[in-house]
Amino acid sequence: MKVIFAGTPEFAAVALQSLHEAGYDIPLVLTQPDRPAGRGLQLQPSAVKQYAVKHGIEVLQPLSLRMDSKDPQRAAEAQAAHERLRGTDYDVMVVAAYGLILPRSTLDIKPCLNIHGSVLPRWRGAAPIHRAIETGDAETGITIMQMEEGLDTGPMLLIERTPIGPQDTTATLHDKLAAMGGHMIVKVLRKMEQGVMEAVPQPEEGVTYAAKIAKEEAALDFSQSARDISRKIRAFNPFPGAHAAVNGTTIKLWGAELLDQNSSAAPGQVLAADASHGIIVACGSGTLRLTELQKPGGKRLPAAEFIKGFPLDGQRFA
Repeated sequence: MKVIFAGTPEFAAVALQSLHEAGYDIPLVLTQPDRPAGRGLQLQPSAVKQYAVKHGIEVLQPLSLRMDSKDPQRAAEAQAAHERLRGTDYDVMVVAAYGLILPRSTLDIKPCLNIHGSVLPRWRGAAPIHRAIETGDAETGITIMQMEEGLDTGPMLLIERTPIGPQDTTATLHDKLAAMGGHMIVKVLRKMEQGVMEAVPQPEEGVTYAAKIAKEEAALDFSQSARDISRKIRAFNPFPGAHAAVNGTTIKLWGAELLDQNSSAAPGQVLAADASHGIIVACGSGTLRLTELQKPGGKRLPAAEFIKGFPLDGQRFA
């Protein structure tokens, strides 16, 4: 079976590596164009492109796959990409976190399978890992599905689940799910080769949507409950990084623990900030112990190290 792969970030690169190491012939990889990154804003290739180039796999980077785009350059690149796809000998396209919409003209060439980071139909959309943690889901997983024009609406081929631990962040859960996805897509393709893979329609009930993460969401409101704030801190780690201000200085908060105590202090008030207690903050209900923080231009530090250079005793997060 010959596989064209479409994906962009590390989540997708793990799946590409799994397919490559499983011995699949990958004649072509699609990934998003190189983007500026780092302090120098130098163009950087995606994780998928880096893997493909390293292993001698041809890479195509169109701005869009929509041939009806009003932007002439995008329309021309989409046309060229479709000609390349139609001229390539392949059996299936595997898609993982590609970041571009696959129009009907692409889906109609050959079957397209998607590696999606949730147990569908829960958390269709762009940010399923973040939203599962933010909402407090007890578990999540990976769904391998057949792609159609709707947003993550296609019939399902395989689902596997994993619990979300109390200390899981988007970063840690991402890595677990990426590994699961790589293993599962190989399993699905093996079954397809044997002719024993059947697709099951998604349930009509239980549909939720994981909207793309906006940077503004990461500003914490300490009038919320300690539990909700803790979930946000974990959900927005590593991107965009939950934050709150102290005396006009924005502090990023990377880790926190729920405490079994309440306080009558104003939300955001620092109740303790020392080596013996750590950094304890009052919330709308309950309290949090902040465990990892970062000041502007600084490194992420454990609470005990952070307060050596940024005293918080008696301060208030706003």
